[in-house]
Amino acid sequence: MAAQMAFGRECDLRGISRYLVVYVLFYFVLVTHASPAKACEKNCLSGKCINGSCVCDRGWVGDQCQHCQGRFKLTEPSGYLTDGPINYKYKTKCTWLIEGYPNAVLRLRFNHFATECSWDHMYVYDGDSIYAPLVAVFSGLIVPEIRGNETVPEVETTSGYALLHFFSDAAYNLTGFEIFYSINSCPNNCSGHGKCTPGNSAASRVYCECDKYWKGEACDIPYCRNNCGSPDHGYCDLTGEKLCVCNDSWQGPDCSLTVPSTESFWVLPSVKPFGTSLARASHMAVVQEKVMWVVGGYTFNYSSFQMILNYNLESGIWNTVPINSGPVPRYGHSLAACQDDIYMFGGKLEAGWENVTDELWVFNVPNRTWQRRNPVVGPPAQAQIYAVEGHSAHCVPLDSGETIMLVIFGYSPIYSYISNVQEYNLRSNMWLVPETKGAIPQGGYGHSSTYDSGSGSIYVHGGYKALPANKYGLVDDLYRYDVNTRTWFILRESGFPRYLHSAVLLSGTLLVFGGNTHNDTSLSNGAKCFSADFLAYDIACDEWTLLPKPDLHRDVNRFGHSAVVSNGSMYVFGGFSSVLLNDVLVYRPPSCQAFLAEEGCVKAGPGVRCIWSRGRCLPWEVRMANGITMDEWCYRFSDCASCTANTKGCQWCDDKKCISAFSNCTSVSVPTGGSSNFTECPVRNEQVCSKLANCKSCSLNLNCQWDQNHSQCHALPGNEGWSQVGDACLRINSSRESYDNAQHYCKNLNGNIASLTTSKQVDFVLEELKKLQQQDKRLSPWVGLRKINVSYWGWEDMSPFTNSSLRWLPGEPSDSGFCAYLEEPQVSGLRANPCTATAHGLICNPNQSTRPSCKKPCSLHTNCANCTSQAMECMWCGSVQRCVDSTAYVISFPYGQCLEWQTGDCCPPLQHNCSGLRTCSQCLEQPECGWCGDPTSTGKGLCMEGSFRGPMKRLAKQGHQGPSHDMSLEPGICPKDKGYEWAFIQCPACQCNGHSTCVNGSVCEQCRNLTTGPNCETCMPGYHGDPTNGGKCQACKCNGHASVCQVLTGKCFCTTKGIKGDQCQLCDSENRYLGNPLRGTCYYNLLIDYQFTFSLIQEDDNHYTAINFMASPEQNLEMSINASNNFNLNITWSVGSTAGTISGEEVPIVSKTNIKEYRDSFSCEKFTFRSNPNITFYVYVSNFSWPIKIQIAFSQHGGIMDLVQFFVTFFSCFLSLLLVAAVVWKIKQTCWASRRREVIFTVCFSHCSIFHININNFISRASHTIFFILQGAPKPVAMEPCSGGKAAVLTVLMRLPSGPSGLPPPGQSGLIVASALIDVSQQKPSDFKDKSLAIKNRKALPPAHQGTCV
Repeated sequence: MAAQMAFGRECDLRGISRYLVVYVLFYFVLVTHASPAKACEKNCLSGKCINGSCVCDRGWVGDQCQHCQGRFKLTEPSGYLTDGPINYKYKTKCTWLIEGYPNAVLRLRFNHFATECSWDHMYVYDGDSIYAPLVAVFSGLIVPEIRGNETVPEVETTSGYALLHFFSDAAYNLTGFEIFYSINSCPNNCSGHGKCTPGNSAASRVYCECDKYWKGEACDIPYCRNNCGSPDHGYCDLTGEKLCVCNDSWQGPDCSLTVPSTESFWVLPSVKPFGTSLARASHMAVVQEKVMWVVGGYTFNYSSFQMILNYNLESGIWNTVPINSGPVPRYGHSLAACQDDIYMFGGKLEAGWENVTDELWVFNVPNRTWQRRNPVVGPPAQAQIYAVEGHSAHCVPLDSGETIMLVIFGYSPIYSYISNVQEYNLRSNMWLVPETKGAIPQGGYGHSSTYDSGSGSIYVHGGYKALPANKYGLVDDLYRYDVNTRTWFILRESGFPRYLHSAVLLSGTLLVFGGNTHNDTSLSNGAKCFSADFLAYDIACDEWTLLPKPDLHRDVNRFGHSAVVSNGSMYVFGGFSSVLLNDVLVYRPPSCQAFLAEEGCVKAGPGVRCIWSRGRCLPWEVRMANGITMDEWCYRFSDCASCTANTKGCQWCDDKKCISAFSNCTSVSVPTGGSSNFTECPVRNEQVCSKLANCKSCSLNLNCQWDQNHSQCHALPGNEGWSQVGDACLRINSSRESYDNAQHYCKNLNGNIASLTTSKQVDFVLEELKKLQQQDKRLSPWVGLRKINVSYWGWEDMSPFTNSSLRWLPGEPSDSGFCAYLEEPQVSGLRANPCTATAHGLICNPNQSTRPSCKKPCSLHTNCANCTSQAMECMWCGSVQRCVDSTAYVISFPYGQCLEWQTGDCCPPLQHNCSGLRTCSQCLEQPECGWCGDPTSTGKGLCMEGSFRGPMKRLAKQGHQGPSHDMSLEPGICPKDKGYEWAFIQCPACQCNGHSTCVNGSVCEQCRNLTTGPNCETCMPGYHGDPTNGGKCQACKCNGHASVCQVLTGKCFCTTKGIKGDQCQLCDSENRYLGNPLRGTCYYNLLIDYQFTFSLIQEDDNHYTAINFMASPEQNLEMSINASNNFNLNITWSVGSTAGTISGEEVPIVSKTNIKEYRDSFSCEKFTFRSNPNITFYVYVSNFSWPIKIQIAFSQHGGIMDLVQFFVTFFSCFLSLLLVAAVVWKIKQTCWASRRREVIFTVCFSHCSIFHININNFISRASHTIFFILQGAPKPVAMEPCSGGKAAVLTVLMRLPSGPSGLPPPGQSGLIVASALIDVSQQKPSDFKDKSLAIKNRKALPPAHQGTCV
């Protein structure tokens, strides 16, 4: 028993063990499947790996959490901030707030920075919002300029805060940045030339104690190198500014160069007095009596901006010039000095909408006063003053004694890139846009120009311009403009494109410094935004040389600076290199006087050009260089004007080729050196029009037309022979026509008869007529002037004839019906001729009224919706509320003024402030906004402008303060003591839009008020509205034809095909749907005996579940329907067509469910069609699923057809067929007869030709036995023409063949009379002269009949 019990216990234990093993295995299987330890394929860089995917920390996005996106707050004393370990993503917006203690100094050290130049920017603000002062804008590639130079850009803020905001667009993404920050540290770690020393008190700042021979805040400025060559060369002044004081015969930073010197050097003098208010860019500077005057410019903060500064070039001291009244601040303007006056023109205003202006201001230096000038616009009538920015200007004296101000190129928001020269006469106050000669330049923005008084020429280099194929970018062009002859010449390109650089002229050399060298990213090869390139152009040799960059203690890269010349040195001031600069760079070139031998003098350079004259070395004076041009240089010029106007001596050949003047040209059209007469080298309209960059500028040229599809300006079709004369376009023809025929001729050229309204047009026409007279062509062409009544002459447009340049010759008739034509050149006047008379010649000009209108310029749009409606042509910048042309975005914001741009959807609705943003997440995407949550803690709140410390209030602008200084902190707007919560870095955890409370801090418990979604952010199905931030939902109003509508707009998704409208209130009558959905439904009106197919397969059809049909038969009816999916079918009928509008009128016939096809017939006996002619059948197809195809057909048939009707129909058709057959037979007979005559004619003609050839051959072989010789072709004895004049019978004498003896048989003469039928339709009289090819004879010729001979 005990054994049995033990055995039982053992069995029980075994069973339990077995169950335990199974249980454990089952547990492990469950755990393994329920919570797998799945690893992420890639490392999570800023997040955690959960279930095989990365869950990112706040502010990071991407599959590896590798991209920043959001706001960060940093409070550690030092640290790093970066966009991520790899290239930043498209459309990145990241913001970092570094918080120190009040008034602490925060230093930012940019160890690495690489973004897309001019498009992706990092903004640094000295405060806790973007309304704080802006201190730097970084963009592009930032690396040390000189190998071994450890200078790293460093920015400091002094408010205790630093806000950094980064934005990238949707184009290129580069490696990004790594920035080290520290609080209360020494600048640049004292550059390794000193030690960082704390102040005396805990609140004081640390500072650098510099080693010997180093100075500056960061101990980065060396001084007194080599002890200044003491005592022979100079000494070190340790009491003052710690610099070398050189003896009279020595110069240079360390007094190592002689005076004069054969070497060049750079100097970076200290700013006296030091002040950030001096810093600026895109200003202009001129020199008056060793004083550099600086006017205007761009600065980050205009509160302490000084409009006018002057700098004493000898003492190095700055002075501000207080002005009580005058122009508002601006940048991108021009400045030109003339005697005691400084002329300022154009530029972009910082006040208001930052409009580009056409204002002309004059500053009188002795009186320190401004005066506004209002020039008088000269002829022609189309002339105007172009409001431009990024242009240049010079005051130049003319050979005539007048002094004018020349304005070169520039950018206009209305007319795009301007290629014109504008002239302002200082004495007469007249403004002109003259017509230039020579080459055809391409104007642009941000070029440099330098005036040389010796040659009266202006040298223009570089710029941002419109390029071929609708592209835009930097160029390296160099032009020379001869002021007195108004002629452009093309010089050698530099090979280094750039804009916003500077250029000066020294010793026959053009010196170009700095600039923005980054072209479009797709074209650029690592070029930097801020360049320190130093180029020299030798005018004598037409050669460019790259000079060494400034060898100073720090990088001096920049663009937007100015440069002037004084006492043989170049002075560079200001500019932009992520920060605004206030330093002065001085470059002293080699001096020609230092070369004592002729060999060294001649070989001086690069950077200087000297000549040996009378035993001395002197600076070279500008003159035209002598040299031989290779053909390769000339081949690149594709038009006559550019070919003959360059400096290399090219010639234009008649075969449309440009070659060297020293090469052979089969026929020279225009010789070397260009054309002094603008008519010798015809202007290629294709070249002129291609330089016009937008529709408005293209429309100003009468010979050009804008192509909207390709956004290019093209010459008008058929423009050969047209001549550009001022703003008009003329074409002279030698046709002899009446006035009406001349009008018709010009219309064929898309023009009108010209009205010569200016003296320039008259002079041009008379000059052309003189040339034609020399070719024995005496023309007196029609002009657009005619006699309207007995006492009134007027142009064709009925405007009176008042131009003094055209005069009537004496003895003209006083009767009406006369038109005007130009008399011969030596008379130079107008004569009258009857309009029906024929004048020799006419003058046309293009018809401008047929041109398509241009779109509204981008700059005139004032909101995002209008701006972005023109596809990709315009770009909207919300931060400055401006619309700009997409081709000019870079130059519209050269200093990163636009924080974010848009070209499409204008959501979120950020129009003028933050209040349009309804959710906290949208609010914090905009760097200028913060969120004030209400006390309910349900996610409701208000988005408003603000900073980390609280909301801010916009103040009324005072004076000329910029947008960065019109905000003040207003914590009372979001009072914390009343339960409101201010959020600036991250949103409150509970975001239920006011429709629910939260559990676990962030989970919406239960959405109320007809809302749904994780954050109660959308309406429930069947309701619409915007429930965000406490918004309401309301039921969809669809008249019973839809249960769902568009959530935001409430537009119903109608479920019945054929019903439309926002509330399903209309029938689609355009597509044969009838009915009234307000009282019933809509039906498709079917035609009897046709089959219809309805394909509901498009995405827009996915809401349809029903479709209805109606048909009105007249007799027995058969009906069939089938579909690709199952459906429900109901068929009813009623008398009349009002069914479906009032219930109870329809009688049901068929009701089927869940079927795919159905067929049935409806007899006349049951429905009495004849007694009820208005019976209508209604078919309701419903409850089907999308997509579906439905086929439906109604057909009707009757009994035995009435015999009378049958026979009438039969005989009518039979007689009609007989009639048609008779007509066809007659036409066939006529065609056969005509074809038979043509065959006979062809056979006869071919036989005659064969006989003629054989006989001629025989005669030529037996010519030695012929008794007489025929001279030339055989002459006919007679030729009898047939009717119609197309054929004739030709009679000739022919000699018969003879035997071996060469004699005819006895009794025969050997001659016969032969006849042949010949074709004479292709022959013309020998004296026939073709008429002008350009016009057709409008008189019809007499009808020609087919020639017949029977």
